[in-house]
Amino acid sequence: MLKTKFLIIRFSSIGDIVLTSPVVRCLKNQFPEAEVHYLTKKRNIDLLKANPYIDKIQLFGDSLSDTIRELKTENYDYIIDLHNNLRSLRVKLGLRAKSYSFNKLNLRKFLLTSFKLNFMPQAHIVDRNLETLSHFHLTNDGKGLEYFIPEEDEFNLSGLPVRFRNGYMVLVLAGTYATKRMPVEKYKNLIGEVDIPFILLGGKSERIMADHILSWETGNVIDFTGKLRINQSASLVKNARLVIANDTGLMHIAAAFHKKILSVWGSTTPELGMYPYLPLDGSKILEVKGLSCRPCSKLGYHECPKKHFRCMNDLPEDQIMDWVKREF
Repeated sequence: MLKTKFLIIRFSSIGDIVLTSPVVRCLKNQFPEAEVHYLTKKRNIDLLKANPYIDKIQLFGDSLSDTIRELKTENYDYIIDLHNNLRSLRVKLGLRAKSYSFNKLNLRKFLLTSFKLNFMPQAHIVDRNLETLSHFHLTNDGKGLEYFIPEEDEFNLSGLPVRFRNGYMVLVLAGTYATKRMPVEKYKNLIGEVDIPFILLGGKSERIMADHILSWETGNVIDFTGKLRINQSASLVKNARLVIANDTGLMHIAAAFHKKILSVWGSTTPELGMYPYLPLDGSKILEVKGLSCRPCSKLGYHECPKKHFRCMNDLPEDQIMDWVKREF
């Protein structure tokens, strides 16, 4: 008897893919005889390659037409489109299997970011992802996000100084856009105020921020910004005591490991439904409420449209200090 075959589609990005992990797990556990495939971009394979609930990772290469041609040979029964864009539409049209697509609520997002009219549902995007499969009566198992690190990608903590091996805090400098990154001066003030080991994580675009911090630090900072693969960074997050993160992929990876997270919000907002999902007790959302210009975007900008950047500059540093001192 042929197995029922599902194709889940989510091309990018890091955080969005991590946020689909409950769908993958619940689908495989509740339909154990089914075969679950996942279509994503080649650069994201490390995010999924160790996931035991995925039977096969399908990679979207340079040619979407070639990808569709290869996928046709799989004869999928159902397509679960969690990306819902023009490319995923082409895949659905090309494969002609029964499909269910995530509702992105773009009009509601536009009303919130452009006119500050909030018609967004009071539901996390994880729950909305799961609603996409309501036809299959899929239930949320309540286990939250998951992230799987291959053994060869685990960071060797024995190479860290002894003080760090006894416990450290991760500062995630990363943010796709500048208006999603906490200003470097706030990191400087935190590091100068609190005598604990800090590890800096981020991509190459955060190197300037990291260099500024290193010019001020007092010896309690190790910088891995732009130096590690995503799974190595995830391994350091997994072993951290605390994590401070902007609205970015490593924030969701921290939630997958049930870390205590201080999530920092600038031009975007938790009201869009992408705040840390089921983090450890003691986690905190930090944002400046009451600004008439916020949220100004669902994604962020390279600079503040109003030029004042109050959504980040006005973040209360005393709350950051108090949280770190209390929770570390």
